[in-house]
Amino acid sequence: MTATVDEARLLAGRPPTGRDAARIRFPARPSPGTWPATGQSRDAVWDRLTRAPFVVDNAHTQKIRLRGLTFLLDWLEAQPGGTWQERWLASGADSAGAGWRKIPARWLQEHGLVAEWRLEALTSALLVAISADLVRPALGWLVAKATGPGSLVRHLAQTRDPDGFARLRILCDADPHVSSIANSHTLYRAAEIIAAKGGLLADVTVGDVLELLDVELDTLASVSGDAAVFYRLLRTAGVVGPDSPSTLREVRGTAGPRTPEELIDRYGLVCRPIRDVLVDYLRERQPSLDYSSMEGLACALGARFWKDLEIHHPGIDSLRLPDEVAAAWKQRLRTKQKTITAKTGEKVTVDVPRLNYRECLIPIRAFYLDLAQWAVDDPGRWAQWAVPCPIKEEEANRRKLQRHRKSRMDARTRERLPVLPTLVRTVNEHRKATEMLLQAARHTQPGEPFTAAGQTLIRSVTGHKAIRGKVWAEDPVTGKRRDLELEEDHAFWAWAIVEVLRATGIRVEELLELSHHSFVQYRLPTTDEMVPLLQIVPSKTDEERLLLVSPELADVLSAVIHRVRDHTGKIPLIASYDWQECVWLPPSPLLFQRRFGAERRRISPDVVRDILAAALVRTRLTDPSTDEPLRFTPHDFRRLFITDAIMSGLPPHIAQVIAGHRDINITMGYKAVYPDEAIQSHLAFLARRRAMRPTEEYRVPTDAEWQEFLGHFERRKVSTGICGRAVGTPCVHEHSCLRCSMHWPEPGQRQRIVEIRDNLIARIAEAEHEGWLGEVAGLRISLAGANDKLAQIDRRSDNDSVNLGVPNTQRPKTSQTHHNP
Repeated sequence: MTATVDEARLLAGRPPTGRDAARIRFPARPSPGTWPATGQSRDAVWDRLTRAPFVVDNAHTQKIRLRGLTFLLDWLEAQPGGTWQERWLASGADSAGAGWRKIPARWLQEHGLVAEWRLEALTSALLVAISADLVRPALGWLVAKATGPGSLVRHLAQTRDPDGFARLRILCDADPHVSSIANSHTLYRAAEIIAAKGGLLADVTVGDVLELLDVELDTLASVSGDAAVFYRLLRTAGVVGPDSPSTLREVRGTAGPRTPEELIDRYGLVCRPIRDVLVDYLRERQPSLDYSSMEGLACALGARFWKDLEIHHPGIDSLRLPDEVAAAWKQRLRTKQKTITAKTGEKVTVDVPRLNYRECLIPIRAFYLDLAQWAVDDPGRWAQWAVPCPIKEEEANRRKLQRHRKSRMDARTRERLPVLPTLVRTVNEHRKATEMLLQAARHTQPGEPFTAAGQTLIRSVTGHKAIRGKVWAEDPVTGKRRDLELEEDHAFWAWAIVEVLRATGIRVEELLELSHHSFVQYRLPTTDEMVPLLQIVPSKTDEERLLLVSPELADVLSAVIHRVRDHTGKIPLIASYDWQECVWLPPSPLLFQRRFGAERRRISPDVVRDILAAALVRTRLTDPSTDEPLRFTPHDFRRLFITDAIMSGLPPHIAQVIAGHRDINITMGYKAVYPDEAIQSHLAFLARRRAMRPTEEYRVPTDAEWQEFLGHFERRKVSTGICGRAVGTPCVHEHSCLRCSMHWPEPGQRQRIVEIRDNLIARIAEAEHEGWLGEVAGLRISLAGANDKLAQIDRRSDNDSVNLGVPNTQRPKTSQTHHNP
């Protein structure tokens, strides 16, 4: 007998995950082999089904129904079995799915009842039998729509559970965000569960819902997107119980964090002993790490380290790596693959340097060193794995890497801080424009044009299947159909995210965990004034902190609260998923929640990044280094906030508390250094040095001193050029100008210098002939100076302008980047 997926996982000692775990936690109701209604005799069944509520007022329809019931009971009685359910299963119709009609049609033909109306009557009678709980078709038979969905709902709502279906229908009609298609799917799914499981709508369980959706996936190869609507409406109607998870996503996401075995087994390691030691290592480290750190460590050990070695060195089975194997692995680790868009628009994969290369080496080195240390403490368990570490200490040294990273982050901050007002202005203008378009469209009849925010659109005519309240418009210029509600929603949240991040400097996970409970009040002890504060729940450092709510931030948060309130004036309680710890958090009035389809969800970090990327595209800002659209990450706002706060005079130790850093060096690492700070510091140094020098040096010069100063510049002119020595300094070459490096030759005196050079050559020849060797040495120094001055004149004549090597700081106007002088 083949074990199921759940059984296989349990036998392996690993808990099931995902949908398997949900089915174990929420089992479906068992399907009994028999029940009272299916065991009744034919006379009892006939007597029951010919009385209310199974009769109709129309006499002709009732007559056809009775004939069909006769055909149905005759056909089922011809099948083997002691109950009507056993006869139904024995007929083979239940397993035939949508083609089940061929089976009773063949029986009717064998008995000379060939007319089409007889088969239709039998089919209609089967719906009556199902609603009377005479037979219970399988979910697969119902999902295949072997009978009319609307007819099944109508029969069950009339005869089985009129109150339950009426209550569910009212909830469907009252929700403006549910389309008519989703309404019909909700009612039919409820009818399917009741028909297959028996009982009333109130008896439906979470496991029944999961079983139905799994059957839909197996039968139809997909599940419609309104399954979440079905579950939510059932829960709102009080069907699945108040203690059940609030959303279908929460039901299916109950697996929780992975175990060390599951974290390593994701990478399919071949060497079992190495796989086991990696699992044991993670289990030893688990008490001191949070789950996200555990995932990162498992990725470093399992994927980047050992899986890479197994791919490039098949059969490797020891942690003792040869030098060439270790060197090749580290060389591969230096790069990673990245998918980029080429100029042709094609997606290509290229190798790019791995910026955190040294950080990837650290957990591997720690793994080796930990094994060596543990081998001393527990040699029986770890001694066999204590081998030399292939990563030297200097290879994992991050000091240089941290300096480079600091430089990159400072440059990134300096590029983005000047353009932050442009981003703020753009998102605010876009929010107002989309709001004006949406309001204008709502006051316009379908098919009519409207103008707002400088745009002229035509409101679309939607069919009855569209979601109520959706506002679509068509652009007559581009022909594009636009969802104005979605555009306005994205524009609002882009504005809210930018404003809150830049005003608080909080992390993105802290932003998304803000709730209505985050607002607290503090009374100033001196003035007795009430000050609003924003409580930031513990995140990265597990320490909560309070931030002062400025009037500007209060306006933004007020707009957010006003938007997320429901019709009762309260903020809906929604459950959210903690992506760091892989657990579901209890329902709370989160501020950053939005409607996704027909349900409310917390905005995810990926959505925040997508919204910011779209907002940056509208600003038309470009990155000076790549000439591509400028990008902002949520963490960029944190760096901008800290930099701007400290530059504006906020003491660093106060900024440390506001940012939630444990070490002030981390806070100062976020703060970017600007050139004007260095200039101001240099000027302050000059002022301090000037204050320490004798005051008489700063008195008003006398006339004699000033004339002496001016006379110096007059005496700088010599026959072959200009003397550049400082004021008041003597000539160290005793006026042998051609020897002096401070002499600046004039191009117009080149011929004179040539004559001097020729004269020096002749004098050197004469001195050598006469044996005046002392004279020769001095003349050669003068000759070298003359040649040097001629070379200076020739170089200047080749290029009259002097290139100082100053880079061009002009930027394209579209980039809007700012550069300090």
